[in-house]
Amino acid sequence: MSARILVAGIGNIFLGDDGFGSEVVRQTDLPQEDSGVRVTDYGIRGMHLAYDLLEGWDTLVLVDAVPNRGKPGTLHVFQADHESWSEAAGLDAHGMDPAEVFASLHALGGSPPYTVVVGCEAGSVDEGMGLTEPVAEAVPRAARAVKEIVAALQTPASTESLREEC
Repeated sequence: MSARILVAGIGNIFLGDDGFGSEVVRQTDLPQEDSGVRVTDYGIRGMHLAYDLLEGWDTLVLVDAVPNRGKPGTLHVFQADHESWSEAAGLDAHGMDPAEVFASLHALGGSPPYTVVVGCEAGSVDEGMGLTEPVAEAVPRAARAVKEIVAALQTPASTESLREEC
Protein backbone atom coordinates (compact mmCIF):
# COMPACT_ATOMS: atom_id res chain seq x y z
CA MET A 1 0.00 0.00 0.00
CA SER A 2 1.43 3.38 -0.97
CA ALA A 3 1.55 6.43 1.25
CA ARG A 4 -1.42 8.81 1.28
CA ILE A 5 -0.13 12.28 0.47
CA LEU A 6 -2.08 15.54 0.64
CA VAL A 7 -0.56 18.45 -1.29
CA ALA A 8 -2.10 21.68 0.01
CA GLY A 9 -1.61 25.09 -1.55
CA ILE A 10 -2.50 27.86 0.85
CA GLY A 11 -2.63 31.64 0.75
CA ASN A 12 -4.73 34.62 -0.19
CA ILE A 13 -4.67 35.40 -3.92
CA PHE A 14 -5.86 38.95 -3.14
CA LEU A 15 -2.66 39.72 -1.20
CA GLY A 16 0.00 39.56 -3.90
CA ASP A 17 2.68 36.97 -3.20
CA ASP A 18 0.56 35.35 -0.49
CA GLY A 19 -1.17 33.58 -3.40
CA PHE A 20 2.03 31.61 -4.13
CA GLY A 21 0.74 28.28 -2.74
CA SER A 22 -2.45 28.47 -4.78
CA GLU A 23 -0.52 29.17 -7.98
CA VAL A 24 1.93 26.32 -7.41
CA VAL A 25 -0.76 23.67 -6.94
CA ARG A 26 -2.50 24.92 -10.09
CA GLN A 27 0.73 24.30 -12.00
CA THR A 28 1.77 21.06 -10.31
CA ASP A 29 1.41 18.19 -12.74
CA LEU A 30 0.64 15.12 -10.63
CA PRO A 31 -1.41 12.14 -11.81
CA GLN A 32 -4.91 12.55 -10.39
CA GLU A 33 -5.87 8.93 -10.98
CA ASP A 34 -3.69 7.94 -8.02
CA SER A 35 -6.09 7.91 -5.08
CA GLY A 36 -3.13 8.05 -2.71
CA VAL A 37 -2.33 11.65 -3.72
CA ARG A 38 -4.67 14.62 -3.54
CA VAL A 39 -3.66 18.10 -4.73
CA THR A 40 -5.90 20.88 -3.41
CA ASP A 41 -5.88 24.66 -3.47
CA TYR A 42 -7.18 25.55 -0.01
CA GLY A 43 -6.66 29.27 -0.46
CA ILE A 44 -7.76 30.79 2.86
CA ARG A 45 -9.94 27.86 3.99
CA GLY A 46 -7.88 26.78 6.98
CA MET A 47 -10.73 24.97 8.70
CA HIS A 48 -11.36 22.94 5.54
CA LEU A 49 -7.71 21.85 5.57
CA ALA A 50 -7.92 20.97 9.27
CA TYR A 51 -10.98 18.78 8.65
CA ASP A 52 -9.33 17.11 5.64
CA LEU A 53 -6.30 16.31 7.79
CA LEU A 54 -8.60 14.23 10.02
CA GLU A 55 -8.79 11.72 7.12
CA GLY A 56 -5.51 10.08 8.17
CA TRP A 57 -2.98 11.31 5.61
CA ASP A 58 0.55 9.93 5.96
CA THR A 59 2.17 13.12 4.69
CA LEU A 60 1.17 16.71 4.10
CA VAL A 61 3.09 18.75 1.53
CA LEU A 62 2.22 22.34 2.44
CA VAL A 63 2.94 24.98 -0.22
CA ASP A 64 2.92 28.57 1.04
CA ALA A 65 4.59 31.96 0.95
CA VAL A 66 7.04 32.50 3.80
CA PRO A 67 8.34 35.75 5.29
CA ASN A 68 10.99 37.55 3.30
CA ARG A 69 14.42 36.96 4.79
CA GLY A 70 16.30 38.92 2.18
CA LYS A 71 15.56 37.70 -1.33
CA PRO A 72 12.00 37.37 -2.69
CA GLY A 73 11.58 34.26 -4.80
CA THR A 74 13.96 32.13 -2.74
CA LEU A 75 12.56 28.64 -2.19
CA HIS A 76 12.85 26.76 1.08
CA VAL A 77 11.96 23.10 1.63
CA PHE A 78 11.84 21.96 5.23
CA GLN A 79 10.09 19.65 7.67
CA ALA A 80 7.45 21.43 9.73
CA ASP A 81 8.10 21.77 13.43
CA HIS A 82 4.69 20.86 14.83
CA GLU A 83 5.87 21.50 18.38
CA SER A 84 6.41 25.22 17.82
CA TRP A 85 3.31 25.52 15.64
CA SER A 86 1.09 23.83 18.22
CA GLU A 87 1.51 26.81 20.55
CA ALA A 88 -1.08 28.76 18.51
CA ALA A 89 -4.41 29.16 20.23
CA GLY A 90 -7.58 27.25 19.62
CA LEU A 91 -10.17 26.81 16.95
CA ASP A 92 -10.24 29.51 14.25
CA ALA A 93 -12.68 28.89 11.41
CA HIS A 94 -11.18 31.70 9.33
CA GLY A 95 -7.45 31.31 10.01
CA MET A 96 -5.09 30.06 7.32
CA ASP A 97 -1.79 30.43 9.10
CA PRO A 98 -0.31 26.91 9.36
CA ALA A 99 -0.07 27.28 13.15
CA GLU A 100 -3.81 28.04 13.30
CA VAL A 101 -4.60 25.09 11.04
CA PHE A 102 -2.63 22.68 13.25
CA ALA A 103 -4.14 24.19 16.42
CA SER A 104 -7.61 23.70 14.92
CA LEU A 105 -6.69 20.13 13.98
CA HIS A 106 -5.61 19.51 17.58
CA ALA A 107 -8.86 21.04 18.88
CA LEU A 108 -10.77 18.64 16.62
CA GLY A 109 -8.93 15.69 18.17
CA GLY A 110 -6.51 15.06 15.34
CA SER A 111 -2.76 15.18 15.04
CA PRO A 112 -0.75 16.45 12.10
CA PRO A 113 0.97 14.05 9.74
CA TYR A 114 4.61 14.29 8.75
CA THR A 115 4.70 17.66 6.99
CA VAL A 116 7.06 19.01 4.35
CA VAL A 117 6.80 22.72 3.60
CA VAL A 118 7.65 24.16 0.20
CA GLY A 119 7.88 27.87 0.90
CA CYS A 120 8.82 30.89 -1.15
CA GLU A 121 10.03 34.17 0.30
CA ALA A 122 7.38 36.77 -0.49
CA GLY A 123 8.20 40.12 -2.03
CA SER A 124 4.90 41.86 -1.37
CA VAL A 125 1.73 40.85 0.44
CA ASP A 126 -0.01 44.17 -0.17
CA GLU A 127 -3.58 44.16 -1.46
CA GLY A 128 -3.75 43.24 -5.12
CA MET A 129 -3.81 40.20 -7.34
CA GLY A 130 -0.78 38.70 -8.99
CA LEU A 131 2.64 37.58 -7.89
CA THR A 132 5.71 39.77 -8.02
CA GLU A 133 8.19 38.84 -10.75
CA PRO A 134 10.70 36.95 -8.54
CA VAL A 135 7.94 34.93 -6.87
CA ALA A 136 6.22 34.18 -10.20
CA GLU A 137 9.56 32.94 -11.54
CA ALA A 138 9.84 30.56 -8.56
CA VAL A 139 6.47 28.89 -9.25
CA PRO A 140 7.69 26.37 -11.89
CA ARG A 141 10.66 25.39 -9.68
CA ALA A 142 8.33 24.92 -6.71
CA ALA A 143 5.92 22.83 -8.80
CA ARG A 144 8.84 20.59 -9.84
CA ALA A 145 9.96 20.35 -6.20
CA VAL A 146 6.46 19.27 -5.13
CA LYS A 147 6.40 16.61 -7.84
CA GLU A 148 9.84 15.33 -6.80
CA ILE A 149 8.89 15.28 -3.11
CA VAL A 150 5.71 13.30 -3.83
CA ALA A 151 7.65 10.83 -6.01
CA ALA A 152 10.26 10.38 -3.27
CA LEU A 153 7.58 9.86 -0.63
CA GLN A 154 5.95 7.18 -2.77
CA THR A 155 9.20 5.22 -2.94
CA PRO A 156 9.54 3.37 0.39
CA ALA A 157 13.35 3.23 0.36
CA SER A 158 13.70 6.96 -0.26
CA THR A 159 11.04 8.08 2.21
CA GLU A 160 13.41 7.82 5.15
CA SER A 161 16.19 9.64 3.30
CA LEU A 162 13.78 12.46 2.39
CA ARG A 163 12.73 12.79 6.01
CA GLU A 164 16.38 12.93 7.04
CA GLU A 165 17.15 15.64 4.43
CA CYS A 166 14.31 17.88 5.61
